[in-house]
Order: sequence, then structure tokens, then C-alpha cells
Amino acid sequence: MARMPDSLDAALAQVGDRWSLRLIDALLSGPRRFNELQQDVEGIATNVLSQRLKHLERAGVIVARPYSGRPPRYTYELTETGRELAGALVLLTQWGARHGEGGDAPHHAACGTSLEPRWFCPTCERVVDDDEGDALHYA
Repeated sequence: MARMPDSLDAALAQVGDRWSLRLIDALLSGPRRFNELQQDVEGIATNVLSQRLKHLERAGVIVARPYSGRPPRYTYELTETGRELAGALVLLTQWGARHGEGGDAPHHAACGTSLEPRWFCPTCERVVDDDEGDALHYA
């Protein structure tokens, strides 16, 4: 599979640090307030949380909605762009479960089998096999 460094660099500039990915993961289940995010993302310092939220908002990954004017307080939630990252997080989670210590890969709820990611072509309506890897290109 061909590497696309410009695309990868663009993605990493948006969400390429540990805390941003963990914040996105925490927001996948719905909107959260600052204190809730601090509890959900164990180990993140208050200043780092504030900085990452501002960065993700500028990148269009999250939106901050005010719920109090004095003092100003916000609820944070993923934009459509942010929700699109769910698939990438599942892939990273699966990879981490296979190659890291601890953690579980996503499982099929019906039978308990670990799920495997596959490339799917919506035009051809079929899974693209690994031997077609040279034909895979990132958009």
C-alpha cells in the first residue's frame, strides 16, 4: 500500500497527539463538560485539556457550546468531522490490543469474535482483498 505522507502529516497536525485522540474517544459517546472530560481522560492536566480542546475546536473536530455566561462554561461535542475519526480510533485500538500490553480489540456482540478491519469499495460494493493493496490510495 502506498504511503501518503502529506495526508498523514495533515491528519497528525489535527489530532496526532495522545491527548487529542483520547478526548475524541471520550466524546464519541456524546457531549461532555470540561470537568467530565477531565474525569474521563485520566491523567490529563487542566492546562493541557484546555489547550487540546481549543486546538480541536480550531481544527473543526469539536464544537464548544456555551451553557453558562458567568463564568463562561462550555459543553464540548464532536462535529461530523470529529465523528468520522471513530473508524480510525477503532483501527488504532485493535492494533494496540494486538501489539501492546492489555486492552481488548473490538468484538462482535453476537458471538464474541474479534472484529477485523477490511477496506470496502462502495462503488463495487465489495471488500478489497489484500492482494489489491497496490491499487489502494488514500483520498
